[in-house]
Amino acid sequence: MKVKKAILTGGGRATRLHPITTTINKHLLPLANKPMIFHAIEKAVEAGITDIFINTNPGETELQKYIGDGGHWGVTITYFEQIGGPQGIAHVVNVAKDFIGDDPFMFYLSDNILLGSIKDMVAEFNQGEHDCMLALSEVKDPQRFGVPIFDEHKRLVDVHEKPAEPQNNFAVTGIYLYGPRVFFDTFKHIKKSDRGEYEISSIHSHFLQHNKKVGYKEITGWWKDTGKMNDLLIANTLLLENMSEDEFSIDGEVEEGVAISGNVHIGSGSRVGKNTTIKGPVIIGENCVLDDCTIGPNVTLGAGSDVAYATIENSVLLNNITIRVPKKITQSIIGKNAQIIPRVDTRCDGHAMIIGDKTIIEM
Repeated sequence: MKVKKAILTGGGRATRLHPITTTINKHLLPLANKPMIFHAIEKAVEAGITDIFINTNPGETELQKYIGDGGHWGVTITYFEQIGGPQGIAHVVNVAKDFIGDDPFMFYLSDNILLGSIKDMVAEFNQGEHDCMLALSEVKDPQRFGVPIFDEHKRLVDVHEKPAEPQNNFAVTGIYLYGPRVFFDTFKHIKKSDRGEYEISSIHSHFLQHNKKVGYKEITGWWKDTGKMNDLLIANTLLLENMSEDEFSIDGEVEEGVAISGNVHIGSGSRVGKNTTIKGPVIIGENCVLDDCTIGPNVTLGAGSDVAYATIENSVLLNNITIRVPKKITQSIIGKNAQIIPRVDTRCDGHAMIIGDKTIIEM
C-alpha cells in the first residue's frame, strides 16, 4: 500500500517570531516570495501525495484563503481545527486519525524547509519493510531537536527529545512516514512529557521498545527548521541561491541608470527608478516602486511596496511596505503595511529587526 495521504501542520502561534506572527500565520510567511507552507506542499506532491490534511488554529481561515482546495497542485486539501489547545506534535496527528483511517501516511512539519527531494525516502518506505521511517539531517545544534540513538551496527534504537548532551549530531527532521494504524494504536499508550505535551519522539521510542520496524533516511542537501528568526532568514537565502535562472525574469519597468547583477526577478507592474542598484539573488513582487536605493543580496520584497534611499540586505519584507529613509536595513523581517520614514535627529541603522504589520518607525 503506497503513501498517498499527508498531514501538514498549519497551526501554532510561533511566539519566537512575534510581533510579526500576531497578525499572520507563520506558515504563510514568504520564503523566496512564496508562502512557507507552499514549499512543503510541493515536496509532498513531488513524492506522490494526493490527499493533504492541514491543521489550523481554532477559528482561523487564513490558510484556506491562501491555499484553497489544492487544485493548484492537482491534489485534494482538507482542513481540520486543532481542538483541545496546544498539546504537542503527536496530538496534532492523532486529531487527524479520522481523515487518515487505515491508510499509511506522511506527517510533515510545514516550517521545515529543505533542498532536494523526499521521493527516494517515500519509495523505500513503499516497499513495505518498515512500520515507520524518519528523515534525519546532520546539524550543528542537535540539542534543539529529537536526536536518534544508534547501536554499534547503526541501527536506530531510540530517540531522545532535545537532550542536554546529544550523543551525535543528527536531528530527526519534521518529515515522518507511518504504516497503517501504527501511530494511532501507539498514541493510546504514551503520556505527556514534562513539558505537558505529547511528544512525537515518545511515539518513536515506543515503536522501538516494542519491536516495530523503524527505518531512517538521511536528507541530502540542506534542511532548516525555521523556528527562529535567523533560521528563517537563512532558509530564505538558501532558497534564493538555489533557484534556477529561468525562475527569474524582468517583468516590470526598469529605467536607465539602474544597475542589476546576479539573478533578479522584478514583478509585473513594478517600476525601478534611476540610481537604484539590485544585487541578486533578489525577488521584487508586483506593483512595487524603487527609487535611489540598493536592494540585495538575498532579499524578497512583497507586492505593492515603495522603497527609496535605503540599502536593504538579507531580509524578508512582506506586502505594501513603505521605506523612505537613507538607512541600511539588514537581517530583518518586516510585516505588511509597515512604514519606516524619516526622522531628523536619528543616526541609527536597522539590524536584526522583526517589525510587525502596520508598524510605523521613524529613523
